[in-house]
Amino acid sequence: MRTIGVVTVARSDYGMYLPVLRRIQEDPDLDLLLFVAGMHLSPQFGLTVQAIEADGFKISDRIEMLLSSDTPESIAKSMGLGTLGFAQTYTRLRPDILLVLGDRFEMHAATVASLPFSIPLAHIHGGESTEGAIDEAMRHSITKMSHLHFVATESYARRVVQMGEEPWRVTVSGAPSLDNLRTITLLSREELERRYGLDLGSSFLLVTYHPVTLEYEQTATQMAYLLAALERTEAAPVFTLPNADTQNHVIVQMVKQFVANHPKARFVANLGTQGYFSMMKHATAMVGNSSSGIVEAASFKLPVVNVGTRQRGRIRSTNVIDVGYKSEEIFEGVRRASSQEFRSTLSDLVNPYGDGHAAERIVDRLRAVTLDKTILMKHFCEL
Repeated sequence: MRTIGVVTVARSDYGMYLPVLRRIQEDPDLDLLLFVAGMHLSPQFGLTVQAIEADGFKISDRIEMLLSSDTPESIAKSMGLGTLGFAQTYTRLRPDILLVLGDRFEMHAATVASLPFSIPLAHIHGGESTEGAIDEAMRHSITKMSHLHFVATESYARRVVQMGEEPWRVTVSGAPSLDNLRTITLLSREELERRYGLDLGSSFLLVTYHPVTLEYEQTATQMAYLLAALERTEAAPVFTLPNADTQNHVIVQMVKQFVANHPKARFVANLGTQGYFSMMKHATAMVGNSSSGIVEAASFKLPVVNVGTRQRGRIRSTNVIDVGYKSEEIFEGVRRASSQEFRSTLSDLVNPYGDGHAAERIVDRLRAVTLDKTILMKHFCEL
């Protein structure tokens, strides 16, 4: 039986992985080793490891790596702790293939630790770009350490090959998170309100804002502009937690203070995959700088106000309205996104990130690929 190790470090990647994890779990020829680390193990970020267990997955190992601080020094130290922790994990539990996803610093630590073990590495969501974040460098670094690549679009496949990766290693799978839309039953507005103790009113905005890590010194200023714009909107803002990036605590504190002072505003620590997608279904618009606004929102024909530079460089659909950091720009973006006129332009929108069948393409490749020196010995592909 072939063992597939999967690294998950946050609620965001877990939701993307979910269709892949279920398909591995159901395959009689594959054995899942699930390695859980990072934000999943932190009460500060909702202790989302409990959601993984509730979904019926056996956790093979837990890797503690996050320090409580969110300074640049603590992030770098957390990367070091993660490398140490994953090295110990791979010594005890060495998978035949290791699957990683995305661009987080926690995921990079897991990848670096695997190199001396000569474990074939498969990477989901390579070739993309987020120019405002250190994730940009993390993602491309993971690509160069990986042996198989599962990319969301043909354009991203060309970028991976442009980086010297051999074309036979690259599979255009689509984004696996979109598979969830075929398999998850979305909650009604009333069910959402009951489950999370919310009053969503007649309209609401789903707001997720992460630190822009190449501009982390400006986090408080950027957040102040965003909150000033939301203060003027008619729709009630519903906030979710930011990632464990530099200065994330500034965002959390400012959001909690805003919610305390504005009766219409709400804050939810962890919606889970079903809850988050259900909120996307019912929201008037999304606001912030989350990748979910770029990748998943188009499937709901949901207008998105994408703030600032964090997601700059990613392929986006016409539902995305890009704005700067100033309050007036954000407010005008929300006003446009909330209008029936703008929504009417999205009726024929097709999501460029796939058809909802990524998991089967990914797992079929993981099951069939030959594991010998050919996969480990990489040759730089000259264009």
